Amino acid sequence: MRSGSEEPVPLHEEFIYCCGAATHVLKCGPWKDLSKDESKTLPRLLFMIIPGNPGLAGYYRTFIQALYCGLNQQYPVWVVSHAGHCKPPSGMEMIEDTDIKELEDVFGLNGQVEHKLNFLKKNVSKDIKLVLIAHSIGCYITLEMMKRASELQVLRSVLLFPTIERMAQSPQGKLMTPLLCKLRYALYMPVYLLSFLPEGVKASLVRFALRGMKTCDESSITTSINLFSVDCIANILYMASQEMMKVVERDSTTIKQNLKKLIFYYGTGDRWCPQNYYDEIKMDFPDGDIRLCEKGLRHAFVLDASKEMAAMITDWLQDDLTKL
Repeated sequence: MRSGSEEPVPLHEEFIYCCGAATHVLKCGPWKDLSKDESKTLPRLLFMIIPGNPGLAGYYRTFIQALYCGLNQQYPVWVVSHAGHCKPPSGMEMIEDTDIKELEDVFGLNGQVEHKLNFLKKNVSKDIKLVLIAHSIGCYITLEMMKRASELQVLRSVLLFPTIERMAQSPQGKLMTPLLCKLRYALYMPVYLLSFLPEGVKASLVRFALRGMKTCDESSITTSINLFSVDCIANILYMASQEMMKVVERDSTTIKQNLKKLIFYYGTGDRWCPQNYYDEIKMDFPDGDIRLCEKGLRHAFVLDASKEMAAMITDWLQDDLTKL
């Protein structure tokens, strides 16, 4: 695999309703309908990114462009936002105006799993193989998808900084759980007031918040402006509160059943999934492809290391892709 051109890759952007909730989709490569079984031009493989939380597709813009180039522009690479985490464009509501209730609690953790399965069912042919690349809570969602829909043709699942167990007991979880589960409503009023600020001022506030980074992806700045929307932040914090309560025990049964398809990548200083979580899963699954970051990448790698992460993943998957 070559690293690809430095020129930016065109992206196709869509705002759709999935399970009745506003959803942002970014696509590199073939972005036409991949759901038509009769098409002779369907790609053999789709790379789909399952985001962390906040689950804003825009944070992964540079990542999917770099990944698409690293794959020699052979396979489509898509990222699908979490339901209700994006600020819909003018004229589009957060929830579809319909009498049909497609899914109970679509903004909750279980709803986000069903949201991704529904997206695949409606937008991707069942004959297309999948590489699922998941980040943070997206790793929990991905394992649940593989558990609930064993018919999915998953070639590989790459789980980056996986928050798949004991979230509330992690160093960051101990700090955030009281805020997320008891005090999150207190955050809505400040966000509401900040939402009236001009876009330029919002961008300046984001830059100030990220000032400690040597380099920061510009797309992260523009994407973070979504966090000034009360509707978005309410859905983000609601999902996060459920993560603290529901992501408790690691699903070792699903991991064992799919071990040969899984790649785990843990951070050395990750306060959401600390190194002892890596040590324990490595001990429980000595034959698994379970890696520890040697590059010092942060949990939120999309802020400053998207290209580096994309390059690593293309290297990891070379053998799988040559066998297609």
